[in-house]
Amino acid sequence: MSDNGDLTVRKLAMWGIPLSLGVMGLKMVAWWVTGSVALLSDGLESSVNVVAAFIAFFVIRYAQKPADHDHPFGHHKAEYLSAVTEGVLIVVAALLIVNEAVGYLAEPRMLDAPVLGLAINFAAGVINAVWARLLIRTGRRHRSAALTADGQHIMSDVVTSVGVLVGLLLALATGYAIFDPVLAILVAVNILYQGWKVISQSIGGLMDQAVEPQEEEAIKQAIATHAAGSIGVHDLKTRRAGTITFIDFHMVVPGAMSVRQAHDICDRLEDAIRAVHEGATIAIHVEPEGEKAHGIRVKVVKEA
Repeated sequence: MSDNGDLTVRKLAMWGIPLSLGVMGLKMVAWWVTGSVALLSDGLESSVNVVAAFIAFFVIRYAQKPADHDHPFGHHKAEYLSAVTEGVLIVVAALLIVNEAVGYLAEPRMLDAPVLGLAINFAAGVINAVWARLLIRTGRRHRSAALTADGQHIMSDVVTSVGVLVGLLLALATGYAIFDPVLAILVAVNILYQGWKVISQSIGGLMDQAVEPQEEEAIKQAIATHAAGSIGVHDLKTRRAGTITFIDFHMVVPGAMSVRQAHDICDRLEDAIRAVHEGATIAIHVEPEGEKAHGIRVKVVKEA
């Protein structure tokens, strides 16, 4: 990620704190004026968003620290820890919602000041939807796991708000107050699923998961078209740590090739790969013809 990208991610993470506090305040006001357990559940999830926003802000700052003696590959994986934490918080929010809603199943109650409460909650949902889309889009563009997870977390909050609004409108239209807690429980099930998705994606990053197949194919293509002079490439491996992609492979060259010639090919390959993977960290092991090759092989396109 570029310096401008780092700054953009940090700014969004910082602004997430006051914005999440404001949205939580709106939702708690909506609950206070209506007494709806569904609106309370929505507010509880937003309180988790506040905690998540603080975590994302501090973790992103830490993850962007430059490499040091104790962390020679950088601090990028800290973002995955933040994303896992956010996933756990999403699950906790869902369980809190279920706990509140179950009590209201036996004794459902009609709402106080429903129109005002729903209007306030709708406004909070619109703010969240716009903010979540911005976080997810920016997080994916700059490959920030923490920012993307924060956006996904807030988007699950938007789904909650939509479900709550639909349920409460049904309760008002039909007179059946039980729609309120039932909708809260259904929304909680969806939130549990979203939380699991965030956790599983982040664990993949912590476990050095390879890049996506289409990204690996782009890397192979860059190697194949810019490795002229070498005999072949094998043992291609990739992994991602936060915003950084690590790529390493072996390049076979003629035994009589000079170190300078092999180095020139490596420089050309690194430039080509970084053209499709900006900021990638690349390690190329040069070996003479005759060594046994293993792993993923890339056929080199010969110069005309």
